[in-house]
Amino acid sequence: MELLARPQAVVFDMDGLMLDSERALMGCLEQVGQAQGHVLPRSLLLSLIGSSDATTRQKLADVLGLKRTDALLADSYARYAGIVDAGVPLRPGIIELLELLREHDIPRAVATATRSPLAQRKLAAAGLLPYFQFVATSSDVAHSKPAPDIYLHAAHGLGIAPAHCLALEDSPTGVRAALAAGMTTIQIPDLLEPDEEVRGYGHHITASLHDVREMLQQWLPVGAA
Repeated sequence: MELLARPQAVVFDMDGLMLDSERALMGCLEQVGQAQGHVLPRSLLLSLIGSSDATTRQKLADVLGLKRTDALLADSYARYAGIVDAGVPLRPGIIELLELLREHDIPRAVATATRSPLAQRKLAAAGLLPYFQFVATSSDVAHSKPAPDIYLHAAHGLGIAPAHCLALEDSPTGVRAALAAGMTTIQIPDLLEPDEEVRGYGHHITASLHDVREMLQQWLPVGAA
């Protein structure tokens, strides 16, 4: 698998792509759900991947009702906050990839469906914030993923046309957003494997961030900076 051109910027999703946070949050929801007497099907939890806070709340409310959902989320987010403050574990290969891009002065932005205060906390606690020139969140736009708004905002923040940006995503929701923004897109699935429909989008799909680094090295050879 090869990229057709050197990207002028790289835009990163956050949860499930750079941070192993999807697994952590699902664990919190499962644990709190059990404590509150709720059965949360695995399929429901997986459907939340890549969703905004509002979409997550609505999907849970469709099953539990609003009152039970609000109680579930309040306790789950409180438990999750402790994990965030301790530093959510990183996905394999993220530091090596970011170091390569920094070495070659390729601009970098985050495009996340997480709200701004929490996104900044996550990135800072995990030690990733210094790698990025711009962070675009769902707090900054009218429509979250799968709408293209967050990715368009990230490109604007870097001053690079979306067509010249490479987007890295783990979820189908995020892939749709990045493609709708007109970016070359690579999906690195985490908990949710792409189905036949997602594979039909025609984007790149690869197993790890190490693979992405190898792809980029054809345009950013080591030692050439």
